[in-house]
Amino acid sequence: MTLPESAARAIAITQGDCAGIGPETIAKAFRDAPETLRGCFIVGELQTLRRAAAAVTRAGDTALPVAVIDHPEEAWSVPPRCLPLLPLAGLPGPAPWGEISRDAGVAAARCVEWAATAALQGRIAALVTAPLHKEALALAGVDFPGHTELLQAAAAAHAGVTLAEMPVRMMLANDELRTVLVSIHMSLRDALEAVTEPQVRETLRITHLALSRTLGRAPRIAVAGLNPHAGEGGLFGREEIETIAPAIAAARAQGMDVHGPFAPDTVFMRARNAPGHPGEFDVVLAMYHDQGLIPVKYLGVEQGVNVTLGLPLVRTSPDHGTAFDIAGQGIADASSLIAAVHMARQLLG
Repeated sequence: MTLPESAARAIAITQGDCAGIGPETIAKAFRDAPETLRGCFIVGELQTLRRAAAAVTRAGDTALPVAVIDHPEEAWSVPPRCLPLLPLAGLPGPAPWGEISRDAGVAAARCVEWAATAALQGRIAALVTAPLHKEALALAGVDFPGHTELLQAAAAAHAGVTLAEMPVRMMLANDELRTVLVSIHMSLRDALEAVTEPQVRETLRITHLALSRTLGRAPRIAVAGLNPHAGEGGLFGREEIETIAPAIAAARAQGMDVHGPFAPDTVFMRARNAPGHPGEFDVVLAMYHDQGLIPVKYLGVEQGVNVTLGLPLVRTSPDHGTAFDIAGQGIADASSLIAAVHMARQLLG
């Protein structure tokens, strides 16, 4: 069988912050899910990956070998339960477990930048990003607070457009629930100011286009209100009446299947797709970060996947952070990383 062009290219997994659980969850994923990880490779630093392999070695076993490759396509020829690594020259080595450091931020950012460039140039099929630490990024002098913003900047520079001309949104998804955010990493006060009709309308557009490709049909989109009870007819705030409802009306006029605004405390339950409870909607549009992420993460971070919508590339990530408190102990769960690889393959078609 001939693979689609995107499937024939390899998927890059960035090592994440080397002081956190990213490298060891990557090692576990290659150990425990070799078929899923076939055709994937790690972008990172050799000693960091060797340390991660040692951290997850079980009693009586030998550490997973690291197979250094020079080109992404070589990942397909690496035997199962090896760690195919494309090392970047000059990356700082492993930082102490659980410590915020500039060097860890530098290494994490450089890996993401390399993978983004490779994806934009068509040299890899997709990228899966292990968690980075935002304080370490800041110490490294990176001007962006996280993966989403860093990738947006890389894509905009590649296309020769401004950041405003490359709008992106964060989607968090698992088998039961998807949610897309109007705003991402900013203070709650600033997030409230970001709830504008153009922002909501743009989020609906990006969500509709992305999920139409994934589902093969127009997605059923529910929109959460901003205020308790979705404003209760203006008693608890007028954003639903003056901002959110007009954006919904504009989207519906363009043929999108959009409903709301609904009370934020119940709409996620209505959208949840569980055994015996088919969800009413394919996705919920949330007005700010915690409104949308708490419901998905409450269902379990093990299967949650972060997807960046609006980019001219496929990027997924596990639904957890660096977990400095358990880093290096070999107990971190790799399920979310494995789910992120699955999701990347689904998005590639």
